[in-house]
Amino acid sequence: MAPTLAALPAKLPPPPPPPPPPKSTSPRHPNPLSAHPALSSSHPSDVSALLAAAARAGDLRLGRALHRRLLRGDLLDSDAVVANCLLTLYSKCGAVAAAHNVFDGMRGRLHDIVSWTAMASCLARHGAERESLRLIGEMLESGLMPNAYTLCAAAHACFHPELYHLAGGMVLGLVHKMGFWGTDVAVGSAMIDMLARNRDLESARKVFDGLTEKTVVVWTLLISRYVQGECAEEAVELFLDFFEDGFEPDRYTMSSMISACTELGSVRLGQQLHSLALRMGLASDGCVNCGLVDMYAKSQIERSMDYAIKVFERMNKHDVMSWTALISGYVQCGVQENKVMALFGEMLNEGIKPNHITYSSILRACANISDQDSGRQVHAHVIKSSLAYVHTVGNALVSMYAESGSMEDARMVFNQLYEKNLTSFSTPLDHQIARMDVGISSSTFASLISAAASIGLLTKGQQLHAMSLKAGFGLDRFVSNSLVSMYSRCGYLEDACQSFNQLKDRNVISWTSMISGLAKHGYAERALSLFCAMISAGVKPNDVTYIAVLSACSHVGLVKEGKEYFRSMQRDHGLIPRMEHYACMVDLLARSGLVREALEFTNEMPLEADALVWKTLLGACRTHDNIEIGEIAAKNVIELEPRDPAPYVLLSNLYADAGLWDEVARIRSAMRDKNLNKETGLSWMEVENTTHEFRSGDTCHPQAQDIYAKLDTLIREIKGMGYVPDTSIVLHDMSDELKEQYLLQHSEKIAVAFGLITTSAPKPIRIFKNLRVCADCHSAIKYMSKATRREIILRDSNRFHRMKDGQCSCGEYW
Repeated sequence: MAPTLAALPAKLPPPPPPPPPPKSTSPRHPNPLSAHPALSSSHPSDVSALLAAAARAGDLRLGRALHRRLLRGDLLDSDAVVANCLLTLYSKCGAVAAAHNVFDGMRGRLHDIVSWTAMASCLARHGAERESLRLIGEMLESGLMPNAYTLCAAAHACFHPELYHLAGGMVLGLVHKMGFWGTDVAVGSAMIDMLARNRDLESARKVFDGLTEKTVVVWTLLISRYVQGECAEEAVELFLDFFEDGFEPDRYTMSSMISACTELGSVRLGQQLHSLALRMGLASDGCVNCGLVDMYAKSQIERSMDYAIKVFERMNKHDVMSWTALISGYVQCGVQENKVMALFGEMLNEGIKPNHITYSSILRACANISDQDSGRQVHAHVIKSSLAYVHTVGNALVSMYAESGSMEDARMVFNQLYEKNLTSFSTPLDHQIARMDVGISSSTFASLISAAASIGLLTKGQQLHAMSLKAGFGLDRFVSNSLVSMYSRCGYLEDACQSFNQLKDRNVISWTSMISGLAKHGYAERALSLFCAMISAGVKPNDVTYIAVLSACSHVGLVKEGKEYFRSMQRDHGLIPRMEHYACMVDLLARSGLVREALEFTNEMPLEADALVWKTLLGACRTHDNIEIGEIAAKNVIELEPRDPAPYVLLSNLYADAGLWDEVARIRSAMRDKNLNKETGLSWMEVENTTHEFRSGDTCHPQAQDIYAKLDTLIREIKGMGYVPDTSIVLHDMSDELKEQYLLQHSEKIAVAFGLITTSAPKPIRIFKNLRVCADCHSAIKYMSKATRREIILRDSNRFHRMKDGQCSCGEYW
């Protein structure tokens, strides 16, 4: 190359001007196609070549124009190659109806393996999987044998779980019979994808191992499916084999491997992959960078978000994926969530249109920091973007409103989401379901079940359970995991246990959901035993599992055990504690009366404590009457979240308990000046598929007169059994008589009275509350359970209280 370069002149002459266009002597054709030599010729090969070129370009407009020209002659009716080329063009462009018209219009003698396969592939790839399999069956009946492309189309149709169970075995048998097993990479890839998408990764690996030839594509496919199937360790092992065989990863391989590192929490391996990406020139790739942003954000190493931002800022171009990765990172790592809205504004200013994942993350951030005002603004954006009925976004909206105490809005969003996703479900299950705007899938059911759980709509959850069975998702792990969570969150622990026990393919989410359910219902010992069983089963816990385990310890005051589990996170499983774990430890120590130790623990944390940790400490200070530390905790919460009324309310209650009414007045004055309002207590229950809400002193219910009559009778009865109203918890300077009257009108007491007049024994009364139950209501409802011989299950913002025969599952430790 050097001599050639040296031979060039020092300064090249300017390029010659382009020649003038030839002068046209013939009139210009009104339609350029009419002048095309392929169409002026009657030779089929010329027309086929033009159709193939249009198909490669995905030019549907050109394809339709060519089709119109062909209809003027008889070439389409007489030449199978031309007809197949047109059929393939429509198939590749996703014009299913047009492809079907061409296929149906072909005379029987023109139907060959190419036309059958093109039509079957078109149907399989565009939501008509059942019809695709039916067509392949007709082809076999006509005497034609499938080729590699036909088998790939059949495998693609069997991605759908129900169709896989019906026809997957038949497809595998055909692959064997036709001699494609292990000899064709395309067919092998289709088999691997079909099996992996239906959770049979073991069989997918056998197909992979049996291939005589492997490409980067097939290696990457299996690696990706391992990651998506939550088998990240197997993905890493396969990636090492991939390297040993001399292959080089492409952008898709690297993206999948970075996702595997994120799932494993292996920052060290992720950093090695980052270096590899730099060496291979993949550092500018959007998918690779998005994965790196997500990995660093979730890593919880020191300055994790700083690393994520560095990757983000070095990207040549920001798109919706990169912005979403950064925003989701802030939400997932649980720090500086108040910065999320600022980032969202920057994203919009750049003209980037958010997608459903972006909106889900933003709404989650709004829920975590109780920012309902911003949540409503985001809701407006979601509606304008026509994404309100995408189930992941709808679920996030339901959770945001529910966690903000706006149950009416939460139920309204849920009902709209439910109707939009499932209005066509009453029709027989066929390919039309897959053609719905949003699509009925296992993730749809899982998301809707989770949304129903967040607002305590058991009836809707049970309906969704039945529908998921009808849709063929009875064995689906995502749906089953949601059912475990839904039944436990709605107070049906036995049904949650049944769903868990029936689940054969349990993953870390399955175990974690059940451990968390047991902990919240007061069965800490069973929760910890299940955790041991999980470890024995070879399932590696994740950071969420340890939140459930530490919460179980906190619920019953197992301080020694909790400290040991906290140490074992990193020691035994390499999991770096994040803010939620520190909050659990603060809660465990402070609730056990070790408030000073909890403060020391907070100050010694390697992370700067967030508002959640300080609020946890502040709540415990009120329980143990520690004003000194309570003031420290409140000051920190107010600095971190100045618009949150919770620290003012908790500190006010702490002063009121001590009789410091001047301080109470000062706090309340500060709240008025800042226009901060205490969250209104709300209780609700579901009776005959209708949700009934109650607030303190509520008289709006149509049965209010009967409810209060029942409540008066009940209070007299339990007073005779020894109940004494605890007026000390009323934090207002008023007479004891008024305090007692105020206590007896709390929303959860009203809800119990309503439950007693609308339901009959032995059915338990299930009540939900947006705040923590007060000490007086807790005592009164225990007496009510004994007086009425009814089990009363109350879910407050923290846990379940299962009250029966005057005893509560919390063991008075709450």
